[in-house]
Amino acid sequence: MSTTHRVERAVSPARSAAASGLLGVLVVVSGIACGAPAPGSPPPPAPPAAVTAPAPSPAAAAPPSAGASVPPCAGDQQPGPDGRCSTLPLEATEPAAGAAAPSAPAPVDNPERLSRGTDSAQDRELTLGDRAYRDDDLAAARQHYAEAKRLSPRDPAPRVGLVRVALLQANVATDYASGKGNSQVARSLREIEEALKLEANYGPALIERGRLLLILGRAEPALAALKQAIALGTRDPEAYSALGVALLATGDAKNAVDHFEQAAVLDPQNAERLANLGTAYMMRGRVEDATSAYKKAVMLAPGDPRAHGDLGTAYLAQHKVDHALPHLRKAVELAPDRATFISNLGYAYQLLGKLDEAVKAYRLALSKDPALGSAWINLGTALAAQKKYKEAEAALKKALELDPSDPRAKANLEELRAVMKAPAP
Repeated sequence: MSTTHRVERAVSPARSAAASGLLGVLVVVSGIACGAPAPGSPPPPAPPAAVTAPAPSPAAAAPPSAGASVPPCAGDQQPGPDGRCSTLPLEATEPAAGAAAPSAPAPVDNPERLSRGTDSAQDRELTLGDRAYRDDDLAAARQHYAEAKRLSPRDPAPRVGLVRVALLQANVATDYASGKGNSQVARSLREIEEALKLEANYGPALIERGRLLLILGRAEPALAALKQAIALGTRDPEAYSALGVALLATGDAKNAVDHFEQAAVLDPQNAERLANLGTAYMMRGRVEDATSAYKKAVMLAPGDPRAHGDLGTAYLAQHKVDHALPHLRKAVELAPDRATFISNLGYAYQLLGKLDEAVKAYRLALSKDPALGSAWINLGTALAAQKKYKEAEAALKKALELDPSDPRAKANLEELRAVMKAPAP
């Protein structure tokens, strides 16, 4: 069962081909906002300008803490996803004698496993809970994890299982900073803190702590928890993916890419991990790599509107509007109330010179989300291209009201006013 975080970022714009040279804004489905492309060259993605909540100052990723390491295992035991020794075999196999070691870790089949492979009654309940959780039988998972907790109240594992189940049953969104003020998220974090009091270096609890802190928009403490989990030897792809989100949220897109790549290797059939990887590639200006990741995401999840939206915007960044349109339209078809999808489709129409359709799309997007600043900016540029300067000015002023610090809105408004003041030819 995937609980992958979605990346939400914004990137400063480049020049648009729109009339008067005004700046257009393309909102990538995972949250990236790219600049409108200038004729003949793709927009160079800039460092992140915003997230759902204001991001802290950029910080370089630190290496895992030196004091944490995977303890040696005796006999035929091997470290499991939580860094503990287990009699269960790991999913990856050791290379044959004389064979070269693989350049990347093998995928992990069940990284969220909490059971340890012992024959105790408590571990049998954990095994049943893990199985039910994997099969989306949340009621059964909760029952088995609760019984495991009753049998061994000082084991952190069943507490982590119960938190995972509670978050899914409450349908908690896992986007960065989406859970501010959410009582279930706050309660779950307290439960995880109690689990860590029982065992400070328990990998799954550290990963859950990092995830919950990201949902609350607290990237810095999330970084510490996730780095600690990875230093303990976890092979759970969510640890790497969540750390990538935390690095993006603190402005470190370069190191975020490395962790998203690791997560995608460990969990290659997870479309959201590929989408996050694509988003990070876009932020690094690696548009072709992003397109490749998004294509794989669409193949794995053809019914996911965000996957189609991401791929469509990547194509737009390469001026491949004909390639982009089917995916942008599919995103709107699958999620007709998502304002960013509608605005992106309008942006494609604007690039094709279909200004009436573009304006119609922007207005529809704003009827769904009046606070979508990028749609107000795009509406302003499209209206300016139609020489409806007063309406364009009103739209750009609205964008600036929503975010007075947005350089895109400021630049557009200043340039529009210069055009309005210029003498008629």
